[in-house]
Amino acid sequence: MGQSLIIVESPHKAKTIERFLGKGYAVKASMGHIWDLPKSKFGVDVAHGFNPEYVTIEGQEKIIDELKKAAAKAHEILLATDPDREGEVISWHLAQALMLGERTKRIEFHEITPRAVTAALRSPRPLDMNRVNAQQARRVLDRIIGYELSPLLWRKIRRGLSAGRVQSAALRLVVEREREIRAFIPEEYWTLEVNLAKATGEAFRAKVVNLGGQKLEIPHEAAAAEHKKALEQAEFRVVAVKKKEKLRHPPPPFITSTLQQEASRKLGFSPRRTMALAQQLYEGLELGPEGSVGLITYMRTDAVRVAQEAQAEAAQFIRERYGPAYCPEKPPQYKSKTPAAQEAHEAIRPTSVFRRPETVKEYLNRDQYRLYQLIWARFLASQMRPAVLDTVTVEIAAGDFLCRATGATISFPGYLEVYQEGRDEENKEEEGLLPPLAEGEMVFLTEPGVEAKQHFTQPPPRYTEATLIKAL
Repeated sequence: MGQSLIIVESPHKAKTIERFLGKGYAVKASMGHIWDLPKSKFGVDVAHGFNPEYVTIEGQEKIIDELKKAAAKAHEILLATDPDREGEVISWHLAQALMLGERTKRIEFHEITPRAVTAALRSPRPLDMNRVNAQQARRVLDRIIGYELSPLLWRKIRRGLSAGRVQSAALRLVVEREREIRAFIPEEYWTLEVNLAKATGEAFRAKVVNLGGQKLEIPHEAAAAEHKKALEQAEFRVVAVKKKEKLRHPPPPFITSTLQQEASRKLGFSPRRTMALAQQLYEGLELGPEGSVGLITYMRTDAVRVAQEAQAEAAQFIRERYGPAYCPEKPPQYKSKTPAAQEAHEAIRPTSVFRRPETVKEYLNRDQYRLYQLIWARFLASQMRPAVLDTVTVEIAAGDFLCRATGATISFPGYLEVYQEGRDEENKEEEGLLPPLAEGEMVFLTEPGVEAKQHFTQPPPRYTEATLIKAL
C-alpha cells in the first residue's frame, strides 16, 4: 500500500511531524508557495472575472518534481499547510500542480504537538474554496493597486518599496496624522497642586480642580498667581472621603495584532521580527531530551477563543502554583472585537502552560525566550482572577476652591501577580497611598506649599509601529 504523504511548508515543521508519527508517514516540505502571479507582467485578466494567471515561482521547479515523485509512491496525500487563507491556497496550488486527484485530503492543526497532529489526522476535510477565493481576491487586489503604483514609488522614493491595500491605508493614516501635527497650534494653560499634611505630620498632595463649583481653568500666569495667593491664605478642610473597591480585569490572550503591539512596547521588536520568532516557536525547537516541540499555537489569528483543555490545564497550574484564590470558578470567556474574526482559530497561547519559560530557557536564544515568556505570561494571566484595588478619593475645601487627592492600594493582586499590560502612552495620573483622613478634619499647607505649573497643549503623537498596527 505505501505510506501516507503529508505536505507542509517548512523543513523543520516536516521533521518535527515525521518524528511524531513514525514509519507510516512520509512528510515533505513545499518550501512555502509554489505558484504566484508573474513578476514580469500584470497577470490578472480583468475582462474575464479578474482571473489570476499563476506561474511557478523561480527555484520551486525542483521541489515540485520531488513532491510529484513522493506523491506517486503514496496511497494518500494529506495537505497540512498552515491553518489560514494563505495555507489553504498553498494546498490548493499543490493539489493542482501535483495533479493529486481524489487521493488528496486537507488537514489542519493549530499547534505542532503529537496530540494536535494525531487529532487532525482523524478529521480530514476537503479544501475550503471560500478561504482560497478570499486569499485570491486579496492577492489580485494587491496586484491591481500595486502593479502600476509601485514603479512610481521606485522612481520617486526608493526601489523595492511596494504599494498595496495595506501600505496605501497605512500611508494615508501617517500623512493625515502629520497634517494634524503641522496644523496644531499649542495653547497655554496652568495647573495648581497643593502639598498638605495632617496635624500628625503625614503628608500628601492634591490637585486644585474646582472654583465656585465650576471646573478650574487657568489660561495664563497672572491667573495662576492670583489663585495661588488665595490658596495660601485659605484653610483646608476634608469635606468628603469616598472609598470604593475596584476590579481590574486581565487582558485577553494574544491575537496577531496585540502580540505585535505588546512585543513592540515591551521588547522593542518590529512586527516582522515578532512574527518570525513566533513562527519558530510554533514550528518547533529542540528541547534536549524532549526533542523538537512546538511551543505555541498558530500565531496568525484574530480570535481570542481558547480550547477547553488548555483552560483546564491553566486552572490546574494556577491552583497548584498560586493557590485556589487566584483561579476563577469558571474559565473566563473572551469575545473578539473583530466581527469577521476567524473563530476556527484559537488565540496565541503556549501549547502547555506547564512548560514554563525558565524550564526551556537554555534551549532558546534570547529573543525566542523573551517572546515565549511574554506569550506564556499573557495567557496565564488571562485565565486568572481580576486584581482587586481599594481606591480612595478625598475632597478638600479651601475657601471657594475644591482640591482632590486620589489613592489606590492593591488588596488582592490576582493576574497582576503574573503580568501587567504595556501602554503606548504612560498614564500621568499616578495613584499613590494616602494617609487615613476623615470628613471635617483640618489639614495644613506644608513645603513647598502651592505649586503652579505651566503647560502647553500637545499635538497628537506620531505613530509608532505598535500604534499604527492598532489603528489599522
